[in-house]
Amino acid sequence: MCFLCEKLKEYQLTLLAIILALGLIIAVAVGTKTMSQKGIYMTGSAEEIVTSDSAVWTFIINVKNPTLAGSYQTLQKQLPVLKAYLAENGINEENITIEPANYWSSYKRYPNGNTSDEIAYYNYSQNVKVKSNDVKKIQTLSTDIQKFAQQGYDINSQTPDYQYSKLADLKIKLLEKASQDAKNRANSTLKINGNKTGRILSVKTGVFQITSPESTDVSDSGIIDTSSIEKKVTAVVNVTYEIK
Repeated sequence: MCFLCEKLKEYQLTLLAIILALGLIIAVAVGTKTMSQKGIYMTGSAEEIVTSDSAVWTFIINVKNPTLAGSYQTLQKQLPVLKAYLAENGINEENITIEPANYWSSYKRYPNGNTSDEIAYYNYSQNVKVKSNDVKKIQTLSTDIQKFAQQGYDINSQTPDYQYSKLADLKIKLLEKASQDAKNRANSTLKINGNKTGRILSVKTGVFQITSPESTDVSDSGIIDTSSIEKKVTAVVNVTYEIK
């Protein structure tokens, strides 16, 4: 009877050892699989300062006169003078666009502030758009044109839009640099444990931020600054690397 008990006990111990061994094998397999899928998530960025190579500038001529004909005639006298001013400063005729003029009436007011039905004067507004690859010249003209105020001209000079024509190529270049930056950061973090980055598991590019050089502004939808001649273009990527 005791002999059977001893055999049963040995059988139970053997069975337990087999179960523990199988459990260890499974644990190692699972652990190895988890390690091979384990990755490191890193953000990389790159930026470059560029100079705009084209500009679009719009200024608005505003005139008013008690009669519609008088308002229109004033506009027609001022427009050639301003076009000549642009020509004298190297702006070719084909780079000047005279947009359709708008006009409207302004009415007299009673002493109590209410508007009457009597027209006080007629307004004319003329938009003139100027394009040039000489961004510095446009910058100067957009300010200097205000000198015509001394001659009675009412000119609203808008801030020029400065553009960089090679932006598409620059974006590709910056994405490459940002990806390399992410990899360098990841390897720097992993090397303390003797690991390094393997293949890319996932990558996501962020929006581009195009700002003035001194700006630190960011936006989830991206920023496109056209008011500065010098621009800072920033690219961001988020990469998950396999750990080796």
